[in-house]
Amino acid sequence: MADLQAKFDDAAAEVKQLKAKPTDEEMLQVYSLFKQATVGDVNTGRPGMFDFTGKAKWDAWEKQKGRSKDDAMNDYIHLVKQLKEKYGI
Repeated sequence: MADLQAKFDDAAAEVKQLKAKPTDEEMLQVYSLFKQATVGDVNTGRPGMFDFTGKAKWDAWEKQKGRSKDDAMNDYIHLVKQLKEKYGI
């Protein structure tokens, strides 16, 4: 578990160093997997109708519901690896 956590922490730092900004959809995937790995299932109410960004982030996180912390970490690490290959670091 410690090794997985270390890889996850490294990936979380690396995603902030990408040379180009990923697409909105990719960023929602990054966000939702990070939240699932660190918090677990969504634990807040859905944002109001004028908070478009908040709703998109909440909806993406909600789609991860039921995924284990380890699975979310592994998927996050894999996604960041793909983004590094696509956008550079």
